[in-house]
Amino acid sequence: MNKKKENLIGYAFIAPALIAFLTLVAFPFFFSIFLSFTEWNFLSGMEGIKWVGLENFKELGRDRLFKQAMINTFVYSISTVPVSIIIALVLAYSLNGRVFFKRTLRLTFFIPYISSTVALAAVFKFLFREEGVINTILVGLHVVSQPLKWLTDSSLCRYPIIILLIWTAIGYELIIYMAAIQNVPVSLYEASEIDGASSWQKFWKITFPMISPTTFYLVIVRLIASFKVFSAINIMTTGTSAKGNTSMVTVIYSDAFGSYKFGYASAEAVVLFVIILAVTLFNFWGQKKWVHY
Repeated sequence: MNKKKENLIGYAFIAPALIAFLTLVAFPFFFSIFLSFTEWNFLSGMEGIKWVGLENFKELGRDRLFKQAMINTFVYSISTVPVSIIIALVLAYSLNGRVFFKRTLRLTFFIPYISSTVALAAVFKFLFREEGVINTILVGLHVVSQPLKWLTDSSLCRYPIIILLIWTAIGYELIIYMAAIQNVPVSLYEASEIDGASSWQKFWKITFPMISPTTFYLVIVRLIASFKVFSAINIMTTGTSAKGNTSMVTVIYSDAFGSYKFGYASAEAVVLFVIILAVTLFNFWGQKKWVHY
């Protein structure tokens, strides 16, 4: 078989994936950037596209709801990513030791991650409602004098979502960390024992540096996921008037498919993309200072 035929066979194999990528990822991405400079109602068809330049981005600067959603998104990222990673690391390090029911515990922590976010959000909405289990426990223990309005109070409505995001993220991070810790050379621990290193010194001087690439990977993945949080907020705010826990994606969805302002929603999506890109590039820049290779 000559080289030309080999190339054609190779192209034939990658064609389905390439077509899917171009159709479902590349085209929507560039079309969304184009739409961000236009005013368009999807129902009006392609002929209804009206070029408005930077007007959508100027309007974003005056949009209080979008600013609030941006602040909330950063709050979700800052509060959930470090906490979930630290908890997952502690659990992974503990479960790699001599622990009874190790596989059962590992599966227990992983189940929330593979479960439906919609179902979990519905359960959390039930737990945190005014007459729900959480308020019943808090009132019963005399922590609070009356039930808290977790889902409607602007000062409290973020907490159920933050707890849900942390709980669902731990399982994935735990499995990744356990695999990374098991790949740390045993000889390093044996050498440290000869030098009289304590358990804490083993962890801080050996385990943590050796799994730092895994930590870097999890930070990037979880940051991107936290910026795209949607289902949990959408389910937990359904039927309420709460606006204090919105995220950038929920606002984008509302403007696009609720108000049919696809041009404006595309501008919001471009801003979200730029923020995620900037955060990711910042992490790649900073990895040289703490990631061990």
